[in-house]
Amino acid sequence: MDYRSGCQGEVFLPGSKSIANRALLLSALAEGTTVLENMLDSNDTQHMRAALRALGIEVIDRVSTQEGGARTETVVVGGGGLFNAPTTSNEQPLALFLGNAGTAMRPLTAALAASQGEFLLHGEPRMHERPIGPLIDALRQLGAEIDYPEQDGYPPLQIHGRALTGGQVRIDGSLSSQFISALLMVLPLLPQRSEVVLTGTIVSAPYIALTVAMMRHFGAQVEWPEPHRFVIAGGQVYRSPQQYWIEGDASSASYFLAAAAIAGGTITVHGVGTESLQGDKEFAKVLAQMGAEVDYQPRSIAVSRGVQPLRGGDFDLNEIPDAAMTIATTALFAKGPTAIRNIYNWRLKETDRLHAMATELQKVGAEITELEDAIIITPPLEIQHAEIATYDDHRMAMCFALLAFTPAGVTILDPDCCRKTYPHFFQDFLALCRLPQNP
Repeated sequence: MDYRSGCQGEVFLPGSKSIANRALLLSALAEGTTVLENMLDSNDTQHMRAALRALGIEVIDRVSTQEGGARTETVVVGGGGLFNAPTTSNEQPLALFLGNAGTAMRPLTAALAASQGEFLLHGEPRMHERPIGPLIDALRQLGAEIDYPEQDGYPPLQIHGRALTGGQVRIDGSLSSQFISALLMVLPLLPQRSEVVLTGTIVSAPYIALTVAMMRHFGAQVEWPEPHRFVIAGGQVYRSPQQYWIEGDASSASYFLAAAAIAGGTITVHGVGTESLQGDKEFAKVLAQMGAEVDYQPRSIAVSRGVQPLRGGDFDLNEIPDAAMTIATTALFAKGPTAIRNIYNWRLKETDRLHAMATELQKVGAEITELEDAIIITPPLEIQHAEIATYDDHRMAMCFALLAFTPAGVTILDPDCCRKTYPHFFQDFLALCRLPQNP
């Protein structure tokens, strides 16, 4: 079946959630004032900004005019080191609600464990189902005092902040790279040298490289002599770079690039390219393997539909798990089955994405094999209309938008869940894509 309905245009991507929340924390810990340009204004970054304000950091949001329209930029007046909890009138711990923002919960846990004060970190029910045990185990090796008020290994967390000194620490990286990133960001501020050894099979490794690059940009010295070992000198100080540009969200780029590969025309996304720190820039290479035409530039990527229809394949997408979800829905438009492997950590995200994806793909007629860490998708002869549940997961909503190119169309329940990272996604998507009319 031909889905050549057409996509054409340019997208100026909102800032990356992963980079934005790291940049907010590093700016708060740094000496000096930092202007964060192209700041993402979404639920997850709002939770981080609110938490930093509660910790006594001055955070000022303002709107600037940039190419592609108005953008939010955020000014952070750094505290020049770790935090001191404001004194509460009733001597209760400072409670910080972090929603379902893993990029706020994990790094703040590490930073507050080494700060002064009593803290309670909590979030939405799904956040309390997302494991954090490997990070807590690593911090306890450094002397941290952290309790689990409810279930061991999961938020909420009661943190008794205290001075940590540094030292040798081992951390399991097989569940989430965010645990490693959170630990690394706090270590330069401890007084002694630290050595970190990673255990297990490391997932989403490009996000660790992103964290190290950002730490260095803020003046920290990080040695990475071996793939599973870091050495970080103690007694360091983060220093503001004065201005820091937040790249466009490479995961969000995937939906527009896939749309062009499916429907024809050319889509160019601005804000991510060969110079990007984000591993998800590699998504377009997977589209190329499926038959799309791809052009990389330093800060942009353009995709067009290839001469031949898209074809399925067998892909290990451990390093780009968020963008891998877009390959799962793109597979519906390809010839032959598509296998996406080494994605166990889908199960630990905003929802159990592996089971959610299998469930919703079956609704439209696909034949699905769900494995513990993989999914195999055989597209149907004709995609059926379905009501797609989003599980309050922004990426479920956005990747299933691609089914709008089918004659049957698609109904996406609760599209507002995109506010987590891309509040205006559907507005931007519909502006660029000429969709077929439903029969």
